[in-house]
Amino acid sequence: MTAVLVTGCAGFIGSHVVDRLLGRGERVVGFDDFSSGQRRFLAGALQHPAFRLIEGDLLDRNALTAAMRGTDLVFHLAANADVRFGPAQPRRDLEQNTIATHNVLESMRLSGTRKIVFASSGSVYGEAKIFPTPEDAPFPVQTSLYGASKLAGESLIAAYCEAFAFQSWIFRFVSILGERYSHGHVFDFYRQLRSHPTHLRVLGDGRQRKSYLYVQDCIDAMLLAVPRAGGRVNILNLGVDGYCEVRDSVGWICAALGLSPQVTYTGGDRGWVGDNPFIFLDTTRIRALGWRPLLGIEEGVRRTVAFLRDNEWLLERREPQLEVCT
Repeated sequence: MTAVLVTGCAGFIGSHVVDRLLGRGERVVGFDDFSSGQRRFLAGALQHPAFRLIEGDLLDRNALTAAMRGTDLVFHLAANADVRFGPAQPRRDLEQNTIATHNVLESMRLSGTRKIVFASSGSVYGEAKIFPTPEDAPFPVQTSLYGASKLAGESLIAAYCEAFAFQSWIFRFVSILGERYSHGHVFDFYRQLRSHPTHLRVLGDGRQRKSYLYVQDCIDAMLLAVPRAGGRVNILNLGVDGYCEVRDSVGWICAALGLSPQVTYTGGDRGWVGDNPFIFLDTTRIRALGWRPLLGIEEGVRRTVAFLRDNEWLLERREPQLEVCT
């Protein structure tokens, strides 16, 4: 039985990872500060004898090191994901993404844990010049504090792998959709339409091209890659073979809700500073390991809307601050 530490265990992706690991017979230690994670997402895990929850802050290295002891592998999924509000609170990305990742690595070094799975982001490519964008594409100038903090985290992980013989699997996600989703454009649009069903305000011109991945397909890829990708530093894009325009997703959301609102676009080719107008990742590397996504973008959007409709309590919570999403 492998012992695994999952940071951000009560978040969207983290809670699903916990459930999947427990289902595989692993022993899981969950670490979360519940700034945005939901205890309801851990309802099943909390009843499982192989799960232990530790409520703590990744900036508290002593608590993190104590939680790390006896584990074989870390899924480091906790992060500040509010790309849009980075310029308003520029230190948050540094602390919650970069410094927190350094603390995870130091805790691993001190406790003897040597393997880490890291949730990075397609945002590290900035405004890429090559589409679909491969893992070895040249990096342009960073366009968001979030992307810069994730890239810094990747660099720290690679350096620790070299210095201390760690092994890492770094996954650069597109945006993830599905059950327990609680942050991002589908959530924002759903909340608007619940409040005022006759009109919807969309940032940008609606022609931004984005790619999305269903959460269970994302976890399938991570769990498959860990035993099969044997390099010291394994960097893998995760996404689908395609993309949609924001206005396409607006149409799917409205259709799922049976609404025909007046849609107002704010203009421009992006929604906010750091919003890349085109994200489309090359997934040849992960597919060579035998992975294929089972759901396309439209079905992922529809399942997300269905989940939000059945769990509207999420709409009443405070703004998320510590969660994985791109």
